Amino acid sequence: MVLLYKYDLENNLNNQKKLDDLQQLVINDLKKVDILIKEKIKNKINYIPKIAGHLVKAGGKRIRPMLCLACAQLCDYKGVKHLNLAASIEFIHTATLLHDDVIDESKKRRGLRTANNIWGNKSSVLVGDFLLSKSFELMTEVKNIEVLQILSETSSIIIEGEMSQMLSNRNITTTEDDYLDIIKSKTAQLFATASKICSYLTKVPSQYKNALNSFGMNLGMAFQLIDDLLDYKAIEKDLGKKVGDDFKEGKITLPIILALRRSDYIEKKFWKKTVQDGQINPGDFEKACSILKKREILYDIQKRAKHYSAIAKDALGIFQHSKEKKILLNIIDFIVDRNF
Repeated sequence: MVLLYKYDLENNLNNQKKLDDLQQLVINDLKKVDILIKEKIKNKINYIPKIAGHLVKAGGKRIRPMLCLACAQLCDYKGVKHLNLAASIEFIHTATLLHDDVIDESKKRRGLRTANNIWGNKSSVLVGDFLLSKSFELMTEVKNIEVLQILSETSSIIIEGEMSQMLSNRNITTTEDDYLDIIKSKTAQLFATASKICSYLTKVPSQYKNALNSFGMNLGMAFQLIDDLLDYKAIEKDLGKKVGDDFKEGKITLPIILALRRSDYIEKKFWKKTVQDGQINPGDFEKACSILKKREILYDIQKRAKHYSAIAKDALGIFQHSKEKKILLNIIDFIVDRNF
């Protein structure tokens, strides 16, 4: 048992180093992005910087803006416009989190109380809208029509994905294909945009832009698969939010979809009662986790995530070997192996 604990600890430390390496690669630019973000959320209405700052200060992994900055280096970009784009990406992401927490009635995010739990739904929605408007302000300052088109299309696609997910709640007829379409829109699209957007500031050929799009899209798919898996197996203090929220809210994620396909008659009655009808009793979440383990569902989702991660790695094959490429390849492993 001690040896197993030591092995898990070493694995976690090695995985954390991959994230740390990405942060160190872009640390100087990331500090400038943080300054830009703080400057942009300043407002005479005190509630706006207070609510926006609450989520920004809570941290998070900052994967998306770091991918943006790292891919700018990979494409050998030498200007400063990538700072605007990284900040814009983070604003879009933060806005969706604020809106998500209102829709899901979440109480906790990144280990802290959610903004809607402190200031209410109306303020959270309006500040989310404010951040989206600021993201467009940052885009227009870049003065690049292709960049503006990509980011505006991305915002629309994300909202479509969020709507599709909301409409799928408690709908146990949702298929795996439906689910994959949803996560491609609501999660993977922003990863793809973050990865490729700075290439449009350079003269790299279109095949490199396409490669970065594929890298980011498949990385985002793997990210969301693991995110949904972690809701059934993570340790709450590591995840930064309550485990089991997806189950209690009736979110039809892949663990539930596969469980419904593989369960016997009695187990299907359990899923119908809890997920479709929302009748959850004490101990039901533990029972759900037990069924997922029995049917090897979480293991299979991990394998699906590894499939997408392999495509993401192959997409980077077009780039010459470099420090940036090595760190981006390692971050793919981090995404799949993480426990938070």
